[in-house]
Amino acid sequence: MSNTAVTTTRFELKQLFHLMFPILITQFAAAGFGLIDTIMAGHMSAEDLAAIAVGVGLWIPVLLLFSGIMIATTPLVAEANGARSPEKIPSIVRQSLWVALLLGIIAMLILQTMPLLLPLLGVPESLLPKASLFLHAIAFGMPAYTMYSTLRGYSEALGYPRPITLISLLALLVQIPLNFIFMYGLGPIPHLGSAGCGFATAILQWIMFLTLSLYIFKAKRYQATQPLKVFEKMDSALIKRILKLGLPIGLAIFFEVSIFSTGAIILSPLGEVTVAAHQIAISVTSQLFMIPMSLALALTIRTGTYYGEKNWIAMRKVQKIGLITGTLFALVTMLLMWLLRPLIVSAYTSDYDVSQVAIYLILFAIAYQLMDAWQVSAAGCLRGMQDTKGPMWITMIAYWVIAFPVGIYLARYTDMGAAGVWVGLIVGLSIACVLLLIRLYMNNKRLSQA
Repeated sequence: MSNTAVTTTRFELKQLFHLMFPILITQFAAAGFGLIDTIMAGHMSAEDLAAIAVGVGLWIPVLLLFSGIMIATTPLVAEANGARSPEKIPSIVRQSLWVALLLGIIAMLILQTMPLLLPLLGVPESLLPKASLFLHAIAFGMPAYTMYSTLRGYSEALGYPRPITLISLLALLVQIPLNFIFMYGLGPIPHLGSAGCGFATAILQWIMFLTLSLYIFKAKRYQATQPLKVFEKMDSALIKRILKLGLPIGLAIFFEVSIFSTGAIILSPLGEVTVAAHQIAISVTSQLFMIPMSLALALTIRTGTYYGEKNWIAMRKVQKIGLITGTLFALVTMLLMWLLRPLIVSAYTSDYDVSQVAIYLILFAIAYQLMDAWQVSAAGCLRGMQDTKGPMWITMIAYWVIAFPVGIYLARYTDMGAAGVWVGLIVGLSIACVLLLIRLYMNNKRLSQA
């Protein structure tokens, strides 16, 4: 296709929604795994729930870092698809699977050693056995998860997100009996309490990976670029390219997620009411963040496809449509959060003091919805253009060099309290938003001039 070819707004909206909505359902299903673990552990005992919270708090950052690296598969496959070079796709996926296997093993070893840190982190001795067993068990699922992330990126980049969605929803149904078996014991399987969730999750990750692998191997739609029929040795040049693109993505996701998860630590000296209210507000905004994040993943695919075609006009158009769509979603989200704040908080707690603080903190979450939507959409477009190193540095500086110290200072050394952490987040997101949009503009300008 000529780099002067154009596309229509209607066509691009249709393509974005075709990709976005299945990805959104997949993201909500992924969040559902943790919700099911929390609910089932909570029905056992407060100690089991606390042990799960400790284990998940260490597991999730490792999971997001290493699976984030494998997002590199998506823009690489999208570029090859857009460049009408389907013969390159099988090697990209096979080499990505090698990377995913190696990274999964490294992640598994990291999680196996995590229990040694628990006493140093001040985890109560009563929680150590279950939290440690949870981490030991769930570690064995990491190679499956990173390889599953690779195949997911391959399928979505070709425009087939629905198989991933279906597998995710079916996995939710399988998780409940698996959790029950390992938590309460059945036959030769002993009663493991909340630690059983770790075994169930690891097994489920392998089931999901094998199911997706079998589907890709059999389904007709993948035969033209079939990556699983031929064994391929490691290609150091392609592996280096995958890591060069993917490592900054994983680190950028880690920087962003971790800044939100540290809020409870910063606020811990202010008492349990403040921490509980903060966690409710973070939970609400984390669930809503899946909407712009799903749009950003769709933008990565569409931008990557036009990047491969060298169709800069269409690429800029899809970026503009994506940013406008993200803006509209954010405005609707802000309105609903404003109107439904008391109702939303009441679903989390009946404690009056906690509710009042949480309703207040959600105002700050409303304040950064637009910036959050713009920054994640810009980052998605930049990934599609295979620009990942710049966004990594931007997120690190915005969140950890600026937002983190601002949040600590305002929360602990002024009378702002919990609001100080949220002001820090707003400052960090605003800076990241501006810098990422500027970088996107400069990249588009450079490509147009070239």
